Amino acid sequence: MGEPTQRTIKANGISLNVAEQGKGPMVLLCHGFPEGWYSWRHQLEALAAAGYHAVAPDMRGYGKSDRPEAIDQYTILHMVGDLVGVLDAFEVKDAVIVGHDWGATIAWHTARLRPDRFRAAAILSVPYRPRSEARPTSVMPQTADAQFYQLYFQEPGVAEAEFERDPRATLGAMLYGGSGEGAAAIRASAERAGRTVGVGMVSRKDGMLPKVQVPLPSWLSATDLDYYSAEFARSGFRGPLNYYRNIDRNWELMGAFEGVKVVVPSSRRALHRRRPRHGHRLPRRRRASRQHEAIRAATARDQDTAGLWALDAAGAAHGGERSDRRIFAELARLAPFSAKASKGILHRVAEEWKSCEAPSREAGWSGRRESNPRMQLGKTICKPSQKAAPAL
Repeated sequence: MGEPTQRTIKANGISLNVAEQGKGPMVLLCHGFPEGWYSWRHQLEALAAAGYHAVAPDMRGYGKSDRPEAIDQYTILHMVGDLVGVLDAFEVKDAVIVGHDWGATIAWHTARLRPDRFRAAAILSVPYRPRSEARPTSVMPQTADAQFYQLYFQEPGVAEAEFERDPRATLGAMLYGGSGEGAAAIRASAERAGRTVGVGMVSRKDGMLPKVQVPLPSWLSATDLDYYSAEFARSGFRGPLNYYRNIDRNWELMGAFEGVKVVVPSSRRALHRRRPRHGHRLPRRRRASRQHEAIRAATARDQDTAGLWALDAAGAAHGGERSDRRIFAELARLAPFSAKASKGILHRVAEEWKSCEAPSREAGWSGRRESNPRMQLGKTICKPSQKAAPAL
């Protein structure tokens, strides 16, 4: 299939660098923090092979895209406008949107506010969060010794100074700490020291990054880390951190859209962490179960259609190559409008997976066990057919 090509386009008054591959219906892929278009490198190839035009921009403030200086140029409405601008630049009527991490939040609101341009949404990890009653930062946890990482990001220049001292070490630590194996190692180390791990908490004294070198997560190569490091060494962290500095401003802006629902077909795939050696699922805790139920209840107000699945953290975090097949199947499931078309496409997807390789634990899936073969994607690794693309 070759390599993705990159070019600069004009969108919403700024220049965005986009990577693209393939021909067909557009699939727009939105990355999170700290990433770039490169996080989707495996999915670009897989989607192109499946007959889609896959497009992954460096989001505003990242990579080779423009990085406005003013903090207030990074609101959720700017992001939605950027993605609408991408469609306009390519002169396409609509697209399916896929998002991970911050890109997931942006994808939710883009699909919610512009269903005329985005006909379906496939989301990795982050659920749709209805607008809360209070400003988000006012309820974030903090103590005399530590504060939630999003509070740490609020003061301009503080996190930048720590992260930009050594971008490679920063990114290595963040990606390892956010992976299943990294979180397990951190948890085990804390238990040995008799400490309690405060999820997402940053020491007021020592900052966010560990003082010792951490290993690479198994799904990230040194070459990949070199690429990310070079991008952030050139562009810095101010733009990406400005997303967090608009959390309260976004809360204010979204008040005008209270009650507006996500009406396009949508589905979320959530991350869970596995034990690093044997791949067994960690026991489900009652607290986690209650959180899932709370999320379901809250999103019912603002979302008409949604699904909840679990995906191994090693397979989805930061564009792991195992998630490309999942997105392919998800697009086939979400995109059709008619029942007849939906049935036909799902049948083709089912046939794809029936002819896959032998079951493998490395597939990374841990979704619901269903009798329907279309939903038993956790049992195989599969390459999508290149014979015919799903008609979106």
